Amino acid sequence: MLNRKRAERTPASADTSLIAHGTVIRGDVRFSGMLHLDGRVEGSVSGDDDGAVFTLSENGVVQGEIHVSHAIINGQVHGDIHAGERLELAPQARVTGDVHYRTLEMAAGAQVNGRMSHRLGEAPRELPAPTLIGAETVPA
Repeated sequence: MLNRKRAERTPASADTSLIAHGTVIRGDVRFSGMLHLDGRVEGSVSGDDDGAVFTLSENGVVQGEIHVSHAIINGQVHGDIHAGERLELAPQARVTGDVHYRTLEMAAGAQVNGRMSHRLGEAPRELPAPTLIGAETVPA
């Protein structure tokens, strides 16, 4: 749940970047490891690696899309969220946009104004069997 210790949710060896309260970034932000946002980003936020963790505090605002593996949201998001693995919506979370997630944890008080879409794991594609034309094998 949301009141678990932070050490249980995030890797201990990851580097953490902080965008402080009062800071405004106009443009896209790409990061690896962990990013904690107390300020404002007017652009997209993207995690470069599979273990990327994005935390948005109750003071933080994102006006753009979020593409990360793991997101912890407790502020305002005006755009779509794409969480490849896990999305945690804390009590002060206010999302205006669509939410795409594999695992969702939503606390009482969190709000989503948009569609919520659960992602399943990638299903293996099955190719059609080749067909025979005369004596030759030709793919379908």
